[in-house]
Amino acid sequence: MTYYGAKELAASFRTVRNNTIQIAEEIGEEHYGFRATPENRSIGETLLHIANLPTIAYKVRTKGVKTPADFMAIAGPLWEQEKKPHSKAEILKKLTESRDHFASWLENLPESFLSESVELPPGTGNPPTKSQFELILGVKEHEMHHRGQLMLIERMIGIVPHLTRQMQARMQAMQGQSQSAAKQ
Repeated sequence: MTYYGAKELAASFRTVRNNTIQIAEEIGEEHYGFRATPENRSIGETLLHIANLPTIAYKVRTKGVKTPADFMAIAGPLWEQEKKPHSKAEILKKLTESRDHFASWLENLPESFLSESVELPPGTGNPPTKSQFELILGVKEHEMHHRGQLMLIERMIGIVPHLTRQMQARMQAMQGQSQSAAKQ
């Protein structure tokens, strides 16, 4: 019995990406060059990195990458591209396009593919073998890692993250309901 398959994976990836896109939209383009520290990616570079994660994963999963050199042939040019200036509109377009492409691919993956065991290149994984599902799920986890960084940076530039605002609204509503029930 499968509780979480390709369709659920695609839906949850879309949810994660939609939250990232909302952050990208809320941050003013004038802040896209902001870096928390000199050695960190800027906001714009982080968003481009997030946009590239599904592209890298898709190519790695469909081209049968066997060595670190194979991986770098795919990822290296994209990482170089992240360092070049892009407008907010270009970044939002990349985030949207990579969401749509990756999620469409995900939702049609057969369970046989998701359960397939993959041997990782030497020295790149512990354990050295993982399922396609685990590797693909890692794309969403990686994005959420960087989105957490962006949410902290939002605070640094004076923005309360939308997920925090939503949680605060829910808490206020529950407190209001609790107070109303206590008065009755």
